[in-house]
Amino acid sequence: MNATAPTAEALRAALAGLLEGLPQKQAAQAVERLIANYRGDRVPTGAPVLRDRSDVAAYAAYRMPATFEAVRAALAALRAAAPDWVPATHADLGGGTGAASWAVADAWDSAARTTVLDWAEPALDLGRELAAHAPARALREADWRRLVIGTSLRLPDTDLITVSYVLNELTAQARRALIAEAARAARAVVLVEPGTPEGYLRVIEARDELVAAGLRIAAPCPHSDRCPIQPGTDWCHFAARVSRSSLHRQIKGGSLAYEDEKFSYVVGVRFDASPAAARVVRKPQIRKGQVLLDLCGTPPGLARETVTKRHGPLYRAARDTAWGDEWPPPAPAQALR
Repeated sequence: MNATAPTAEALRAALAGLLEGLPQKQAAQAVERLIANYRGDRVPTGAPVLRDRSDVAAYAAYRMPATFEAVRAALAALRAAAPDWVPATHADLGGGTGAASWAVADAWDSAARTTVLDWAEPALDLGRELAAHAPARALREADWRRLVIGTSLRLPDTDLITVSYVLNELTAQARRALIAEAARAARAVVLVEPGTPEGYLRVIEARDELVAAGLRIAAPCPHSDRCPIQPGTDWCHFAARVSRSSLHRQIKGGSLAYEDEKFSYVVGVRFDASPAAARVVRKPQIRKGQVLLDLCGTPPGLARETVTKRHGPLYRAARDTAWGDEWPPPAPAQALR
């Protein structure tokens, strides 16, 4: 679905008046603190980051659109790898105000039974309020439950578990417990973290644990072998375009109507899936008569591929290829080698 999809529009509309009545300075201070946490500039304490209604309102207005778009991109990759699979049940673990649940409703446009689990009661309360405006019945009827995410975590079996921008809030022991329990309980696990070196390391750690638990990687990786990137030399991340709200412009300055959310992610599944043969892992470089694509492919490895005009339809496809896309595309002819 594109950015004008009903679910995305409904989310923007629900968020539009969220900060009315909240002093501008208070909203800005809450957002600055949340940004520091998002970037990993605090030591995980095992305590909720969202403390009260002001924090939650600032978080929802500032971060929900970006989280929604990042998770939507990860779900699009899952759908491409397993186009016939549709979840009947979904658990949004550490879901807060429910951005990932909005993305799930957008991705499948289905009545999947959704449960949002979080330890911050104010976030759940606001998420429930926002969901009342959703076009998807699954969101309007979602179950919002308080749950402490720790080493004793236990989850009911479900088709899909989403975990978005949560791992950075947890201790190492709690992270491992979360991944182990998600891998046990779900048929598909979608993990999204900030597109920073630290976020990538958390994703790779989780990826290794999912594979060890018997899941296969459906996206973004073309394989379930070890990541070919050497830690400390680079990191795998992608970008999603996000419309900027007035709060975004107030905090960050500038006049652009959009920004790019950088994120890292992994999708693990317990059913048949067809990962991409290769994935574009950097923004393509378009030059005169050629396109340079940095790829992670099968067999596992990083490579640069040059597509020129002599490759005909494939060259035209390369010019339209974006960072994060699979390569070669499903069509046209895959004649380049």
